[in-house]
Amino acid sequence: MKPNTRNSLILALLAVLMVATRVNHWTPIPDASWAVFFIGGFYLRTWTRWAFPLLMALAVAIDYAVITRQGINFWEHYCVSAAYWFLVPAYFAMWAGGLWVSRNYSRSWRTLGLTAVALIGSVALCQLLSQGSFYWISDSVQNKSFAGWAANYFEWLLPYLRTTATYVGIATVVQAIAASASKADKPLPAPNDHSKR
Repeated sequence: MKPNTRNSLILALLAVLMVATRVNHWTPIPDASWAVFFIGGFYLRTWTRWAFPLLMALAVAIDYAVITRQGINFWEHYCVSAAYWFLVPAYFAMWAGGLWVSRNYSRSWRTLGLTAVALIGSVALCQLLSQGSFYWISDSVQNKSFAGWAANYFEWLLPYLRTTATYVGIATVVQAIAASASKADKPLPAPNDHSKR
């Protein structure tokens, strides 16, 4: 498969996954957005300039659709404040984690370790930027304190990490199966003229 065809397919699948799960106001399936950006960074490294903004715009469009369908003005929703725009660097932290894994990728167990480290670091930073900005900048949180922020940060960190790791784990299994299949499809090398008969 040509790289552009492969990247187009991956981008489409990631967009569908985000649309299907980010509207979790209507479905019990966990939101895959953080994983979408991590996986996007891994597979769409050469398309970062436009694939990241496209997925970011899709995320905002989904939020807009979900909020306005509830009969609420998008700009008056408690989640939408100056802090909302911190989702751009927060999601780019996830994308950067995927980029880092992609740059250091090899078909070895070492890559699984790198992926785990990158995933934990990316989720921790994404949570710091998204939750931290909401906590400190938004008017929705009253009686702000460092202890309150830390308690809120760690209360949500593990659930976000678990959800993101689940989706990335599924993508890792699919990647391993695809790599094995492509290796199996390669033709056997021609026999050597000096081989024993």
